[in-house]
Amino acid sequence: MDTALFESERARLTAVAARILGGTAEADDVVQEAWLRLARTDHVDDPPAWLTTVVTRLCLDHLRRRQTRSAAEGHTPAGPPDGADPEVDALLADRVGGALQVVLDALAPAERAAFVLHDVFAYPFDEVGEMLGRSPAAARKLASRARLRLRGAPDADDPAVRAGNRRVVEAFLAAARGGELGALLDLLAPDAVMRADRVGQRIGADALYDGAEAVAGRFRGGARGARLVSVDGEPGLAWVVGGDVKVAFAFHLDGGLVREIELLADPEVLATLSIVPAGAAERGDA
Repeated sequence: MDTALFESERARLTAVAARILGGTAEADDVVQEAWLRLARTDHVDDPPAWLTTVVTRLCLDHLRRRQTRSAAEGHTPAGPPDGADPEVDALLADRVGGALQVVLDALAPAERAAFVLHDVFAYPFDEVGEMLGRSPAAARKLASRARLRLRGAPDADDPAVRAGNRRVVEAFLAAARGGELGALLDLLAPDAVMRADRVGQRIGADALYDGAEAVAGRFRGGARGARLVSVDGEPGLAWVVGGDVKVAFAFHLDGGLVREIELLADPEVLATLSIVPAGAAERGDA
């Protein structure tokens, strides 16, 4: 790897990390780790894009560990970590339209990253989705939820809508387990799709299942090992082996119908997701 090329990207990568994390102390560590990973990698087609993806996912890992520590200590994060740069914080407040840093800190990690990448750095949602390992539609929804919360909405999604969506996914799982093709089709929008990530494709899934019949055919009788979960606050399914999530299915619904399903099997992406068993999600457990 050309050190000069990396150094030309360092300022941009540090800015992205600092705004996602809320300060420069952890951002410098993240960028250095991205450099080490690049140095260990034989070939990268697009180093700037690759580095941005690695930095984003490392930031998500830092945010999730920060939230886990806070939950264990019994309090909500109240601000950036020790060593945060006040000048960076001021710039961040400027760039997000005056939103308080403490509000940004209260966002879920994936919401925060999607919002910063799109609304602050103007990355298009297809690129944001690639960085997060999610579909463009998922990236758009994450940023939208973040935007609503930053505007002061107590909850970006109507609880009644969320409950209804959860019931749809429960019915979808029951129909899939029972091999009930008609019931599956009733729960899917006619133009529904399922997209599988690269790891999912390597374990046998097609890259795209286009249309309700294709999606229903993929699930019919084939979800016996799946369990209901919440994926970054959205209803979903997961295959869990030995306590570890091996595959997650993130559902995106509109008008009571399933519009898109993301099949996520990349361990690096799964590590950035908040995947909570359905019962725990309903109780508010982390």
